[in-house]
Amino acid sequence: MNRREFIRWVVRGAVGACLFDASVIEPHLIKWNTFSLDSRRQKNTPLTLVQLSDLHLRKIDRTLIKLAEDINKLKPDILCLTGDAVDRPRYLPVLDEYLGMIDRNIPKFSILGNWEYWGGVDLSALKETYEKYGWQLLVNESVICSLQEKSILITGLDDFIGGDPDIGSALKQIPNHDFHVVLSHCPEFRDVLVNFFPHFSSMDVVLSGHTHGGQVNLLGFIPVLPPGSGRYVKGWYKEKPPAMYVSSGIGTSLLPLRMGVLPEVTVFRMNV
Repeated sequence: MNRREFIRWVVRGAVGACLFDASVIEPHLIKWNTFSLDSRRQKNTPLTLVQLSDLHLRKIDRTLIKLAEDINKLKPDILCLTGDAVDRPRYLPVLDEYLGMIDRNIPKFSILGNWEYWGGVDLSALKETYEKYGWQLLVNESVICSLQEKSILITGLDDFIGGDPDIGSALKQIPNHDFHVVLSHCPEFRDVLVNFFPHFSSMDVVLSGHTHGGQVNLLGFIPVLPPGSGRYVKGWYKEKPPAMYVSSGIGTSLLPLRMGVLPEVTVFRMNV
């Protein structure tokens, strides 16, 4: 073997190892991140909120089964899914099966992402699937979740690039509440709200997804972010109120690869 052939062999081996890691290993290494969230009001009741995002369900594997089991063991006070549960109508039965694995007694809320629109998912059938297992699909709506004598206001906005988000409709009638959580799939919409909706800063936290954390991160270089990401990639953004957390999500989009960006479940310990 000459030097050129050796280099070619090494390069092929490295590329193969990276592709194996990105397609077989990293997509199944779900990372659980836990953060504290303090209310700006009276703080004397600890509550737990879990955020899932971007499931992009196609099949149910052992990783997803364990995820459901871990959620059930944790028994969060609130479970939120911030969009892109499925990409195509044919995957609705998969979602139906998976939602049935999660404890029905947990208060659960979901919103739409861009792929439910772009993939042509029947939104009425999707809503029925969620409701079958005790989820509330919020599309420009706000609901009160009452827990331990505390009122948690959950606002769910329509998707920024696939739907028609309307914060005015979502907050048309705001009851008294102790904590306000806004669910908005595309993080870029936060900039619109900060600039044009004067009461937005009074909300406690925004939970978003959509970016997959970049999905492929090559030593700090992210080749592509989907439209609707804006300047946001993943994690906390607190330079202006309200704080926003962008989840890296669970599934993958377009390519079944994750490199340098592990799938994520986020646990928020709220002091309300």
